[in-house]
Amino acid sequence: MNDFTIAIYCFVDDYLQIAGKKAAAKRKASDAEIITTALVSARYFGGNLSAASGYMQQHQKCRMPHKSNFNRMLHRLGGTIAAIFLALGDCLKQLNTTGEYVIDSFPVAVCRNIRINRCRLLEGEAYRGYNVSKREYFYGFKVEVIATAGGLPVSYFIVAGSVHDGRALQAMHLDLPPESSLYGDSAYTNYEVEDLLAECEQVSLLTQRKSNSKRKDSPAMDYIKAVMRKRIETTFSEIEAAFPRTIHAVTPQGFLLKIVLFLFAYTINKCI
Repeated sequence: MNDFTIAIYCFVDDYLQIAGKKAAAKRKASDAEIITTALVSARYFGGNLSAASGYMQQHQKCRMPHKSNFNRMLHRLGGTIAAIFLALGDCLKQLNTTGEYVIDSFPVAVCRNIRINRCRLLEGEAYRGYNVSKREYFYGFKVEVIATAGGLPVSYFIVAGSVHDGRALQAMHLDLPPESSLYGDSAYTNYEVEDLLAECEQVSLLTQRKSNSKRKDSPAMDYIKAVMRKRIETTFSEIEAAFPRTIHAVTPQGFLLKIVLFLFAYTINKCI
């Protein structure tokens, strides 16, 4: 845990210095310490910020602000956290010499289905989605993730639970290197998007074909696509293993921020 904490702090602090972002001189904790504490909470404490703050005070000798002040500071840094993750993703893309990527999604429920009527965090049918792998409905968000062939997330996009994967793909900014291959399941099938990506960005969208598909694959290509998708499913299982039974948040923004922190912490842990 100590090595992970130091590695995160050095990475975040270096990024903030390069970006020219400086915290107020009178603050107890710097931006790098706040972000590091949040990532440590996602990696080791199930997203419990209070427990992570206690660890940082006791073992890293950091001066942590009061809980309410800490939460306000963390929420103000939400955009910075997203920017740091994207910067890390760009580095991983440059190191990914194979040029192979996989896209898939996993659901994150805010509550159990029986408690939807009493849920105060979200309202509306837009958040009611269907988890095909578990054959059950959920109420919350869907996280679209693009990962390398080795399972390292490089980009994400969070949508309401009812949004179809194909629609989410159209709304995403892929930003993949030219000559890359992006594998996905049949939910991402869209011939128009395939043609546009190939023509405009030189990216091959390789989705698994349905039995009635107009563009059928050879048995060899069908096997390759199935094998490529297995690694990202393992990645999702490892990310969800760090989730607590319920992710505690008071606002939708806080809930989304914790999802990003879990994804960020997993990626850094795999890179170390």
